[in-house]
Amino acid sequence: MKKPKKIGMNAQERKSVSALSSIFALRMMGLFLILPVFSTYAHGLDGALEHPELVGIALGAYGLTQALFQIPFGMMSDKFGRKPVIAAGMVIFAIGSFIAGMSDDIVGVLIGRVIQGSGAVAAAVIALTADLTREEHRTKAMASIGITIGLSFAVSMALAPILDTWIGVNGIFMLTGALSLLSILVLYIVVPEPKNTGHHSDSEVTTGMFKHVLKDGALLRLNVGVLILHMSLTALFVVLPLVLVSDNLLPQAEQWKLYLPVMLLAFALMIPFIIVAEAKRKVKQVFLSAIVMLIVASLMFAWAHDSVWWVAGALLIFFTGFNTLEASMPSLVSKYAPAGAKGTAIGVFNASQFFGAFVGGVLGGFLYDPIVQNFATVFYVVAAMLSIWWLIALTMAQPPYVATITLRVNAKGKADAERITTQLLALEGVVEVRVICEENAAYCKIDKKIIDEDALVEAIKSFI
Repeated sequence: MKKPKKIGMNAQERKSVSALSSIFALRMMGLFLILPVFSTYAHGLDGALEHPELVGIALGAYGLTQALFQIPFGMMSDKFGRKPVIAAGMVIFAIGSFIAGMSDDIVGVLIGRVIQGSGAVAAAVIALTADLTREEHRTKAMASIGITIGLSFAVSMALAPILDTWIGVNGIFMLTGALSLLSILVLYIVVPEPKNTGHHSDSEVTTGMFKHVLKDGALLRLNVGVLILHMSLTALFVVLPLVLVSDNLLPQAEQWKLYLPVMLLAFALMIPFIIVAEAKRKVKQVFLSAIVMLIVASLMFAWAHDSVWWVAGALLIFFTGFNTLEASMPSLVSKYAPAGAKGTAIGVFNASQFFGAFVGGVLGGFLYDPIVQNFATVFYVVAAMLSIWWLIALTMAQPPYVATITLRVNAKGKADAERITTQLLALEGVVEVRVICEENAAYCKIDKKIIDEDALVEAIKSFI
């Protein structure tokens, strides 16, 4: 193995990451676009008056099937190929979108949302990204996808009220279904065919690592945390759009004027928090502060929501905290995950996130009474759940400041794996090693500030 060169992605890698990021963006926009407009629309559907709880359940329903099918879809991509599995998932998502778009009753929309979530292609897209990128650029590729998801969320929040005015929520469902099918063309025409495919433990779920991930206390805290985070977001949007129209604060068509500046400013305010967390090694302090922001914002919504400026201030505080946590939590999962189990840890984390969206929809749906318009009840419950999370996070230790790298090795059996592990662990800056012979890979957790790359190469040169 040669010493890693400080060079960027090649043309094919850039093309692959850009195309796969666009597929992710189209997929996630289909879910995000309805968030700020769904509640006001759904309460006017047939059956919603008799069963108002179905509105919240329909909003979060995709999360249940996403949580259930995401890991199986990733595993199927190992067996049946990445592109066929991704294409099948996008078709399923499109079918669900069309069903929801053509339905004029709440049950039909609920069924459509359930089917939408069943096209859970995230794990398969990540696996294809791993196939198409070299180890030294894989973290950068995954970060690019993460940034794309964040941007698609911000764009969706501002764009949804405008699209609602032009084509209605039915039209948004139909549009996202069409975009889902369009992404299949991007997949087969733009995304290159990988030269080699295989299992990547740093990017994919490995069944043998489930027990290590599920019993890890630090990862468990993060899984509970991301569940509560997305529960809070979904529950909030069960009632917030109704607050804006019922109190005559801002017509639906003009709500982009609220969401756009709030999302842009919240994104800008997040950056200093992330810099302090990583550069100053204050991750836990920033983490706890971000949760406090969510609690404060939820209480602000509960105490007063009859002023558009007050709501804007609460939204800004909420999304500054939310964006900070969304950006930092996947990195924390990577830091805490055992060597060679990062893909499994991220898979469980993502499943918890989607299940949280479902729980939030159910919670908001059952708590909110459209006759009484008890908005504050939902906000208080959200604040209480976030407070429980803060107490859980308070017991979190400062995370290890390590990065995971993958070294290509030729380990022919257990004896070779043990020798490689022993030699690497003897180096200063190497914290943990796991050699997987079937992948010809040694997954190492290292402290980049003190690692000697020349010594790292020297330690495994006889196994290259």
